[in-house]
Amino acid sequence: MPSGFPSLTPDQKQAILKRVKENGERVPELAKEYGVAPKSIYTMLRNGANQPNTILELAKLKRENAALLTIIGKLVADTRMGKKI
Repeated sequence: MPSGFPSLTPDQKQAILKRVKENGERVPELAKEYGVAPKSIYTMLRNGANQPNTILELAKLKRENAALLTIIGKLVADTRMGKKI
């Protein structure tokens, strides 16, 4: 029986890349979900794109944007309710 991490099917690889690129999901969480090393996913990102840092940066920016929108929404709601900030 071989040791180490299992290999991914092409469909799984595409799903992982899509989730990182479009949804901004974190690589370590996906690695745990699929039972592979995070390095494997970073390698797929590097091999699958001309500018790997751009993909990771975009995913990070999407997460930050969602967090900021949540904060702004709460502030707007508090302001409308008459709460002092």
